[in-house]
Amino acid sequence: MFYKAGIFFFASVFIFVSCKVDPKISEALPSDNLTQTIPSGWPQPVYQFQDNPISEDKFILGRAIFYETLLSKDNSLSCASCHQNFTAFANADHAISHGILDRLGNRNSPGLFNLAWHPYFMHDGGSINLEIQPMGPIMNPVEMDESMTNIVKKLQETQKYRSLFKSAFGDEQVSSERILKTLAQFMGLMESYNSKFDYWKRGEKGVNLTDAEKRGYDLFISKCSSCHSEPLFSDFKFRNNGLRVDAGYQDSGRAHITGMPEDKYTFKTPSLRNIALTKPYMHDGRYTSLETCLNHYTDSILNFENIDPTLLKGISMTAAEKKDIISFLYTLTDYEFIKDKRFADPNFN
Repeated sequence: MFYKAGIFFFASVFIFVSCKVDPKISEALPSDNLTQTIPSGWPQPVYQFQDNPISEDKFILGRAIFYETLLSKDNSLSCASCHQNFTAFANADHAISHGILDRLGNRNSPGLFNLAWHPYFMHDGGSINLEIQPMGPIMNPVEMDESMTNIVKKLQETQKYRSLFKSAFGDEQVSSERILKTLAQFMGLMESYNSKFDYWKRGEKGVNLTDAEKRGYDLFISKCSSCHSEPLFSDFKFRNNGLRVDAGYQDSGRAHITGMPEDKYTFKTPSLRNIALTKPYMHDGRYTSLETCLNHYTDSILNFENIDPTLLKGISMTAAEKKDIISFLYTLTDYEFIKDKRFADPNFN
């Protein structure tokens, strides 16, 4: 947020914003901190970097590209435009994505973390590979509306990226494959496993849950964990959770990909890690609070033919129980993750 501080300040800001600044790493990014971490008790990740060996230079390049507006057709939007680090890389500003020329999508931008464990990407599972996933929003006409061919050309024309690609790969050649691999390296290392809940679960730092948080955890296990299972707090399956279909979007969900009637209005179960940061909620951002989300499961589920079996009778929760569950959900916020400078915008580091 900018505050009033005189004409000179605003002139300086204008000059700063108008001139593209090369990535500047103010603090070293030691290679030994750039390793894939698999916390105790977690499953093996789907993406394990066998064909994309982790290196500091590739990570730095991937970070620069993640924040690079040249990825969009009019050079106005980057990946970070819809995935902001202070919201666990969700989008705090909009219920649905806003693309170039303020074109509107029909889905909410999800948070980005622990992506190496995801077997599918997008709300409908339209991508099954972390290295391919960025092509969806890049090529989508209501998002970035650009082609990989044009992006390669634009990056190749800059000294900044020729230098970064040489550091990462040994030569200045920009290619689609290299772009996608470095993005996968940056996003794949966005690991979130240091919330208050994690410290308590691991018995670290003398952290204890409050009575309300413990009650909320017990309630969560009995009422929510069949879909939002630990440790990732999602099973990544596709479910119809009884949301009324928005007449304006008519989003068919997973059926958009499979064409199968049983997949109509089903969406990928989101992870509840960092849920306090990633509002608005649901695939279309229709709910602005955790209270309204829980109210849906007690009061407004529609019994579609393919409603998830666990929701046939809704979820019974009292007002007090909802309050305790929300108290627990707040313990899933990973402040270390959102403050990790390795993932911050290199132009403002």
